[in-house]
Amino acid sequence: MSTTWEGRCHCGAIGYSYTTGVAPRDWSVRACQCPFCRAHGARCTSDPRGSARFHAGTPDALVRYRFGLHTADFLLCRHCGVYIGAVVETDAGRFATLNVNALADVPPGLPPATAASYEGESTVERLARRARRWTPVDAGDPPA
Repeated sequence: MSTTWEGRCHCGAIGYSYTTGVAPRDWSVRACQCPFCRAHGARCTSDPRGSARFHAGTPDALVRYRFGLHTADFLLCRHCGVYIGAVVETDAGRFATLNVNALADVPPGLPPATAASYEGESTVERLARRARRWTPVDAGDPPA
């Protein structure tokens, strides 16, 4: 049985729907150790068998930011600055990781985040890992 979890930025201008059959106590929650994720206090999760859909009240509310290897768009709210997740486009499709700190209701029993470092990955390795581990994004998302 799948459950859909809603996430959003602080002001509600952008958000996501995350559908997964994995119970929250079994989510893989990661705290990437890159400077961006540390500065945002991000704790992210993904489910390769789930799905993600992003939404924005107005297209100009969504800011895309790229850094490092420039392989993913990190999605932030132009108004309140909250980071809600990241999206990558690969030959296998579009995939996302979602910041659980942006969930409207953080589920009880969510495991603590495990520190993760992806330093040293090549562009090819990074794209392959994300295509394998991140959540498929519904067609047409994220909004322009």
